[in-house]
Amino acid sequence: MQGFNMGRYVPPELEGTMSANKAVGKHALGKRANKIKEGILTVRFEMPYAVWCNHCPKPTIIGQGVRFNAEKKKVGNYFSTPIWSFRMKHSACGGWIEIHTDPKNTAYVVTEGGKARDTGEDRVREGEEGVPILSAEERERRRQDAFAVLEDKKQDKAQEKEHGKRIVELQEVRDQHWDDPYEANKRLRRTFRAERKVREKDHDYSEKLREKMGLDVELMPENDDDRRHATLIEFGGLPDDRIDDSALKATSRPLFHQDTQAEVAPAKSKPTHKTKAAAEIERRKKAFQQEIRDNSRAAADPFLTFGSLDATTFRAIAGIKRKAPSNTTDQKDEPEKVPKSEKSQSARALSLVAYDSD
Repeated sequence: MQGFNMGRYVPPELEGTMSANKAVGKHALGKRANKIKEGILTVRFEMPYAVWCNHCPKPTIIGQGVRFNAEKKKVGNYFSTPIWSFRMKHSACGGWIEIHTDPKNTAYVVTEGGKARDTGEDRVREGEEGVPILSAEERERRRQDAFAVLEDKKQDKAQEKEHGKRIVELQEVRDQHWDDPYEANKRLRRTFRAERKVREKDHDYSEKLREKMGLDVELMPENDDDRRHATLIEFGGLPDDRIDDSALKATSRPLFHQDTQAEVAPAKSKPTHKTKAAAEIERRKKAFQQEIRDNSRAAADPFLTFGSLDATTFRAIAGIKRKAPSNTTDQKDEPEKVPKSEKSQSARALSLVAYDSD
């Protein structure tokens, strides 16, 4: 039975014996396969490079990338690779251009109706592929003197002979090293084995370092540049006499920010323009006040003292001098000195408390 919406009718007596295209005498590729019996198939071909057309009355160039409906045909083989021919018609003049593939050189060759544009890329220049670099005088001398050209050819032949000897020597050395393949393979494996152990050791060290530092990136092997940069980097710290001061400042600083500005300027007041000197004086004043507050808080906080609670252990506040005791004060204001024995007895007495419930 014919499938749904196939678009072509197949008689019942031919159903199952041949395809619909064959029944109506057509090819699946349509008009592209009009010359399929001759081995020609129409394809869409794109110019691989710019080509000069030989059929046009005036020099006309066909740019790279222009597309044509070309007749594709197999014209030969290079070993097992087929050589294809693309024959197309130039619509401007009606001439035919034929291009063949070149599997040997992996290129395209214009064989009929045109010529590839010479851009100079394939031209051998001086200094390349053994071509000597000539000065302007030498080039002019070769152009006028035929014997100079002959001498240069002889020199080139002698140089080619010398190079041939060197190539033979290199081949002999290679044959000598690889005379015993087992020994050569053994030497290579010994070297590879040592290098593999070093790589495994470096890999294990990198993995341990990644786990220790908590890194999620792959560590590259160390090189000389890394070592040189590492020697140029130094990590400085505070001197020993400033470590306690820095810790004291860090712990004495308030946990939450306190706004020291009690008054807010009215909205209608005009902004005052201060000079740089006045602004610097005000900044120093605020810094000095903040330092006094921090040091005062550190001196009053018992948790920030290091050692005994005696007043002699407190650090001096920077910028404030302690008032010296005066000798002219009245001696009556001083409390009476109590012996140590009485102090200890009173302390023991205060430690024992009697309760009514007992």
